[in-house]
Amino acid sequence: MTGSAMASIQRRENGRWRARYRDDAGKEHARHFTYKNNPRHPDDSAQHWLDKVTSTVVTGTYVDPRTAKTTVGQWCATWLEGYATRRPSTVRQARVHVAKIVEAFGPMPLQTVRPSHVKAWTARLKAEGAADSYVYALHGRLSQILGDAVHDGVLPRNPCSRRTSPGAGKQRPYVATPAQVWALHDVVPEHLRAAVLLGAFAGLRTAEVCGLRVADVDLMRGVVSPTVQWPAEPLKTETSRTPVPIPNELALLLAEGADERAWMVEQPTGEQVPPWQIDRAVRAVREAVGLPEGFRFHDLRHHYASLLIEAGLSVKVVQERLRHASAKTTLDTYSHLFPGTEEATRSAIGAAITEHVASVQATSRGLPAD
Repeated sequence: MTGSAMASIQRRENGRWRARYRDDAGKEHARHFTYKNNPRHPDDSAQHWLDKVTSTVVTGTYVDPRTAKTTVGQWCATWLEGYATRRPSTVRQARVHVAKIVEAFGPMPLQTVRPSHVKAWTARLKAEGAADSYVYALHGRLSQILGDAVHDGVLPRNPCSRRTSPGAGKQRPYVATPAQVWALHDVVPEHLRAAVLLGAFAGLRTAEVCGLRVADVDLMRGVVSPTVQWPAEPLKTETSRTPVPIPNELALLLAEGADERAWMVEQPTGEQVPPWQIDRAVRAVREAVGLPEGFRFHDLRHHYASLLIEAGLSVKVVQERLRHASAKTTLDTYSHLFPGTEEATRSAIGAAITEHVASVQATSRGLPAD
């Protein structure tokens, strides 16, 4: 909106003032005021209103008055419609997040949500006992939804930012001992034992285990090639499809009865095992085998990672075997498991000082320095 033709103030025959402007789409918007300028109550003046609208256009924060009253709940419904093109599991997770967001902000107009509201919300969630990672995920979802509202022109600015973020927390993963892993393997239902092996000794995620077909495992060459996840959806990334080498010992265990199945882990009736069934089986026995409350099947990946690290494999190799997108993810999760970092630091610095001291002593005795 530029130029006097796009914004103006005119006095009407009834003595009131008519302020008008045209938005970028050419639509005219107008309001009527008693005063053109009102020193005592400037908020009531036509000039104040027009200046305020003009400033939002200049700063790129203009919002069409027709959409200015859109509530968080209404926008979330619109947002979910557009988000429905993602894979079903991704949409299900988004719906869970959106339900919590609407519970907190649903009736509020989008433009009334302030950073202080966001910070108070995340603080309240933590006070109610929500995990740091869950609160962080909810904040990220809210930021994503409101960011799309800004992009769509129904919100001038996103109130979520790094300053409102609650932080993801840095809880160290629990690494099950070999005894706990084998105890878990022995007590879960027999048709789920291959799942424990694939999680603890190949690092497969729950949905990958449930979607792994016998045809995806080359038992002769010792290679597991994850291709789909439960029920039969392609894996999300190319990195997730990286083949995983397995030893002959694991291949022999997985081979038991494999030629009679379509899936590496399946029901006695031949049907696929859903992820929730594996998770429920682990929850039912974790206390009996000495695993902590909250231990999940997914945590068997930490055991797999610990075996690789204890064997002295590099960060890059561990990243590739876990099929992480970057080495940063591997280090952020498992840096505490890589051995000897403190002692290696002391040894390196100590050796440098020792070399210098020896050189000084040799020089003082008139001997050539090494």
